[in-house]
Amino acid sequence: MAEEENCNHDCSSCSKNCESRDMRAKLHEGSSVKKVIGVISGKGGVGKSFVTCLLACAMNRKGKRTAILDADITGPSIPEAFGLSSTRIEGDDNSMKPVTTDGGIQLMSMDFLLEKNTDPVIWRGPVISGAVKQFWTDVIWNEVDYMFVDMPPGTGDVPLTVFQSLPVDGIIVVSSPQQLVRVIVEKAVKMANMMNIPIIGLVENMSYVKCPKCGEIIHVYGKSNIEAIAQNYNLPVLAKIPIEEQSSAAIDLGTIEDLNVNYVDKAVDSILAIK
Repeated sequence: MAEEENCNHDCSSCSKNCESRDMRAKLHEGSSVKKVIGVISGKGGVGKSFVTCLLACAMNRKGKRTAILDADITGPSIPEAFGLSSTRIEGDDNSMKPVTTDGGIQLMSMDFLLEKNTDPVIWRGPVISGAVKQFWTDVIWNEVDYMFVDMPPGTGDVPLTVFQSLPVDGIIVVSSPQQLVRVIVEKAVKMANMMNIPIIGLVENMSYVKCPKCGEIIHVYGKSNIEAIAQNYNLPVLAKIPIEEQSSAAIDLGTIEDLNVNYVDKAVDSILAIK
């Protein structure tokens, strides 16, 4: 444990064997997960968790067994979106069972382990990373076709832990139109490239507002930068999601599964194409 905490994650300068450099955590023997898709953003407030929910719901509607691992330990929001924030997990000393939504999506979140969902999680990085790994190793995931990992913003401990410990098949990078976000998105993209994690594509949230009366497209946060970023890194833009009252209401009411929109259909098709 001490060696792992002291690791600087630069294998090129290290003499340790580290089990042939394979640092991936072992999935619980009672679990089955076929594909793991990370959802990341360079900064907070861009709607990454919302996009994760949309992806999981859209994939679930296609008949795939779907799960969300909420890796945002200190700021979990996935249970709230599904109306399950007051639910508590079932388990024992050896394993835990995920919470299942009305639509059949399996969820694991720190919220399910707290006495009250308003209780803060005041932990340091290594402990948070350990909790994320336990969500993978100790939870009995039931025949999951596609697991979406909702990561906290930034390029710190948790994204690094997920990239190194889980068999991530690809990531979706979420952004918003502001100029400031461009630099932050590029940091996330570069981190994924450094870790040799395939980038499936980019999703821009809060891209525009459509006038309900005349249909005019209004760019509230200014002109989008997503196409330029995508071109620089030869990546596809998979979705431009508008600001809509129905989306906000679905999150607040915990009825995200009832929000049947097609914003992320292209992203889901790209994920399904992964071999």
